Amino acid sequence: MPKLTLPGEAGIQLHYTDSGGDGRPVVLIHGWPMSGASFDANVPALTAAGHRVVTYDRRGFGQSDQPTDGYDYDTLASDLNDLMTGLDLTDAVILGFSMGGGEVARYIATYGEDRLAGAVLSGSICPALGKTDDNPDGAMPLDAFEGMAQQCEADQPAFLDQFTTWFFSNNEGLTVPEEVRQQALAIALQASPVAGPACIRIWPTDLRDDCAKITVPLLVIHGDGDQNVPLAASGARMPQVVPHARLHVIEGGPHGANVSHTDEWDRVLAEFLGGL
Repeated sequence: MPKLTLPGEAGIQLHYTDSGGDGRPVVLIHGWPMSGASFDANVPALTAAGHRVVTYDRRGFGQSDQPTDGYDYDTLASDLNDLMTGLDLTDAVILGFSMGGGEVARYIATYGEDRLAGAVLSGSICPALGKTDDNPDGAMPLDAFEGMAQQCEADQPAFLDQFTTWFFSNNEGLTVPEEVRQQALAIALQASPVAGPACIRIWPTDLRDDCAKITVPLLVIHGDGDQNVPLAASGARMPQVVPHARLHVIEGGPHGANVSHTDEWDRVLAEFLGGL
């Protein structure tokens, strides 16, 4: 499988997949604690529509290298930029799932939109998940995120087991067969014990200023049953920050709605891409 070596003395390698072809590139950025493989159910529909689909494993996850540092949005956005330039992707759409939304926002704020035709946020932590005096509509106080990070540090396998249950649950319970949850857990268990808690600590990052710089067409997809990233504290707020954002709410959708509600997720994404 292909690897992209990031510039710099460390020589960190990111694992990626690239369907190739002449169609518009669609870059899929996974959430925590998954890898690019979390989009396996969605790639066929995108390639069938003629798109060039690129997935990659964030540093510390999946089959990418697992350095001891770099788990902040400046570095992660730099990794995305290295992928975009390394593969020379232009007229592209970048899709950030969950914490991957942070990469989308910080990438655009830092590197601009010259290579982009559009952007998508799915179950994203944007615009600002941490509840503070300046952001009272966030999901949780900052110390709650720290508590989750410490739980992950104490027993990451057990934490991942619980997290993947939340990942695919809505208000009525698990939305996918247990076999599907187990497949996701197997991917999650590839995560580095350093990257796991380190990335939890950046979930509450205030990305409102970054998001405000998005001028390309923006699609926001979010399940109203999301147990990990509540709709009201995240996706539903995006049109306040990016007025031209289009919000699509998946009824009964959990966090992992791209898997539990694949047909609807694929259809909405295809309609957006077809309109660019």
